This record gives sequence, structure tokens and C-alpha cells, in this order.
Amino acid sequence: MSVLKVIEILGNSTVSFEDAVQNIITEASKTVREIKSVYIKDMQVTVDKNKISQYRVNAKVSFAISEEMDN
Repeated sequence: MSVLKVIEILGNSTVSFEDAVQNIITEASKTVREIKSVYIKDMQVTVDKNKISQYRVNAKVSFAISEEMDN
């Protein structure tokens, strides 16, 4: 049986939305194992002097829950 947990994470980048998502995966993988998928819930940008200064992503990260059993 497979059970997944979902957490919501905010990520940002000065490069692109794709880079913001990669930053989420990179940082989450430091403490979360077996990431299965990332669902992009929302995207936005901040603007400075009529240019995009930051890309922001609100994402849901799904990962497997593994339970070690003593037998």
C-alpha cells in the first residue's frame, strides 16, 4: 500500500518560474525523502521599475511516507 503526504511550500527565484520550482525541490529534498510530485498552486511575480524582479511559486509537494516496522 502506498501513502503520500502533501506539504505546501513557497519558493522564489530571480531567474524564472522553473528555477523557483527547482529551488523548492532542492530545499525540500534536504529534509523530505521520496518526493513524488510538485503541484503548482499559484504563481506570481514582483516588479521593480517595470521589470520582473522575482518569480514566486506556491506549490504542493507530495512525498511517500515510509514506515519501518520491527518484525
